[in-house]
Amino acid sequence: MSQTKIHPTLARPTLESLGPVTAEEAQLLERLDLSRMPRHVAVIMDGNGRWAQKRHLPRIAGHRSGTQSARTTIETCARLKIEALTLYAFSVENWRRPQTEIDFLMQLLREYLKKEMPLLQRNEIRMRFLGRIEELPAAVQNDAREAMEKTAGNKGMVLCVALNYGGRAEIVDAMNAILREHNGHGASSRITAEQIAQHLYTEGLPDPDLLIRTSGELRVSNFLLWQIAYAEIFVTDTLWPDFNRARLLEALVEFQKRERRYGGIREGQPANEKPARVAGN
Repeated sequence: MSQTKIHPTLARPTLESLGPVTAEEAQLLERLDLSRMPRHVAVIMDGNGRWAQKRHLPRIAGHRSGTQSARTTIETCARLKIEALTLYAFSVENWRRPQTEIDFLMQLLREYLKKEMPLLQRNEIRMRFLGRIEELPAAVQNDAREAMEKTAGNKGMVLCVALNYGGRAEIVDAMNAILREHNGHGASSRITAEQIAQHLYTEGLPDPDLLIRTSGELRVSNFLLWQIAYAEIFVTDTLWPDFNRARLLEALVEFQKRERRYGGIREGQPANEKPARVAGN
């Protein structure tokens, strides 16, 4: 699959670009600094099955309902001029699910790509797929390729759909690609972090600043393991089909409260002062 780089001239967002807002959304927007938006937002879309179970519906009903949440998230992020959005749609582990559910998910993806193409074009969104796409059914591969080709000339947000994706598999694929390049150059050739980044599925994109997980689960589920090293993580108990624009704005407001030090110390903090506790310390 082709690699699409971020366009360097995304305009600053305006509140007017969002159109009509609810009272809750208006309150959240008042707290949001549009000049400090994350460059890249990644989302683990979890809870479709539980949403359906709570309503005594089949799991596929939850997946179908979740497409509206995806639509809302995609359009809102595009209008807020976020550079990249990555949605975790289907993992390498999801092949363990019942075949009927897998077939439905693949068909739902194909339907979604066709149905939402006008929205993608209207919002100048470019599509990209992350994962072992070559292992997907041929029809899905063709639709993915066609969606990328149709949106390749757009200048707005890059929408990445993680499909047949696994974070460990991505690192393995990157290492194998580097080893193929190094073949014949001797055992002394050292692999660097920069080389690995250049061979990941996300090559050319900024690492996610914000990782959102719905349904309250406190794990990253093998998602963008390399790239989320310094991402801020926002977990909400909201199930994915109930994840609306207000919940997305809430995540963005929370992101802007975080102090991002990347392992350093706070500005103005004496070098000999013990920094605040961080995960793992």
